[in-house]
Amino acid sequence: MHEAICRQAERTPDAVALRGGGRDRSYRDLLDEAAALAGRLRAEGVGPGSVVALCTERSPEMVVAVLGVLLAGAAYLPLDPSHPRARLDLMLTTADAALALTDEEGRVALGTGGAPAVPVRPLAGADLPALPVDWRGYRAPEEVVDGLSYVIFTSGSTGAPKGVQMTHLSLANRLSWMQEEYRIGPGDVVLQKTPYTFDVSVWELLWAFLAGATLVTAEAQAHRDPQEMAAVIAREAVTTVHFVPSMLALFVEEPGVAACAALRRVICSGEALPPKLVNKLTATLTTVRVDNLYGPTEAAIDVTAWPCRRPEPDPTVPIGRPITNVVAYVLDDDGALAPLGVPGELVVGGDCLARGYAGRPDLTAERFGTVHVAGRPQRVYRTGDLAWWSPQGYLNYGGRIDTQVKIRGQRVELGEIESVLNSHPLVTNSVVLLRDDLGAAPTLVAYVVTERHADAGDVSEAALRAFLAEQLPDHMVPLRHVVLPELPATANGKVDRRALPAPPARVRRPVRVGSPSA
Repeated sequence: MHEAICRQAERTPDAVALRGGGRDRSYRDLLDEAAALAGRLRAEGVGPGSVVALCTERSPEMVVAVLGVLLAGAAYLPLDPSHPRARLDLMLTTADAALALTDEEGRVALGTGGAPAVPVRPLAGADLPALPVDWRGYRAPEEVVDGLSYVIFTSGSTGAPKGVQMTHLSLANRLSWMQEEYRIGPGDVVLQKTPYTFDVSVWELLWAFLAGATLVTAEAQAHRDPQEMAAVIAREAVTTVHFVPSMLALFVEEPGVAACAALRRVICSGEALPPKLVNKLTATLTTVRVDNLYGPTEAAIDVTAWPCRRPEPDPTVPIGRPITNVVAYVLDDDGALAPLGVPGELVVGGDCLARGYAGRPDLTAERFGTVHVAGRPQRVYRTGDLAWWSPQGYLNYGGRIDTQVKIRGQRVELGEIESVLNSHPLVTNSVVLLRDDLGAAPTLVAYVVTERHADAGDVSEAALRAFLAEQLPDHMVPLRHVVLPELPATANGKVDRRALPAPPARVRRPVRVGSPSA
């Protein structure tokens, strides 16, 4: 893809490629900066087969760094500076990163509590030795074409995150399909708002540059604020944007949505999409096209797509049909093709699959396997999702088979949270649930059984949250904790999750006017 971006820059060198941080970068500027960074990386021995970590907040410099790593022939590994140091070190080691590029927040994150796990270099602005890299006429070496484009970590049920190793072939197929389907070009503006540790960010980062369009970077934490999202979409005349459905639900309630007159494409993925959101948005912005996409991180961002109808009439929005060069099968419990309308596990294959998980051949063998369809073997990924085919030939989503859930659009294995909780010296067992009966949004609740001698203060809700926050990102830390004498069990001895009680309501003390607490 970075070779194709170089070709586009040669065609439109003076067009605005990247806007953010108070300045516009032309395609020429963008590729000059990326090539300079690639030269610095080459001088440090980075090349085909290398992995370079990025630990930074969202910024135009982050976008330049992604292109620079790719031009150096390496794969990029995005890291969130807000994550605990132990988790960042684990990712660096598992992915076998050669070095890390950081801004100030990233440098502090990787250096807190001791020396960084890998050499740390500044993201931009350093006058360091470099080997020449010319983006004009650039052709990717064969070992790069056959190699990795990025490594993105997802939550793991064993207590350790999993590093998905994505190939250039799968990424190229995904972005080529996207351009064929949506046809953006000069005059289009794509908003980069998804955290770059989430695979949706990959198309946000690269797609615009393949088509001569402009990429606008939102401020570092702006994606959490629907009012700010409406403002930047209107101000920058954004034509193309992605929303996780839970954020779309907040966005459509903003008064500023009506001012987003340039918006033409809204891509949704990450969670089940309610039809009422589609219908409310398209009633407000009558020229907007909404598409519902589906795909696991292990299969190049998205593997199926559904162009939403106006209005979208069904109780749930389908996830659609496989994209170009991708196949999807629904298998029953015996591994045979399930009949139409019968739910089964969704497995996907074709030019979309990751190479596997970094440093985990056992897990790769477990999740990536072979199926025989029409007598032919085919490599596939077992998604762990339930789906069924409609008679009209499109897929419907039926939820998770296991305990994997989506929180703020990010995939989380509840087993990882439980594993960390169980490592607490005073916790003997735990179960984590995502409950949707406690308020407006689904809430993570942890149920813990503690040592009998445990002091209440040591296993209080605040204490357990603080313990988890040292090892897990914020979205994986349960908001509520319930201490139980034992976990309820079914007749066969398994934990009876349905019998776990709702956490008690929090008592709010009345505040007297004029009192010190008022």
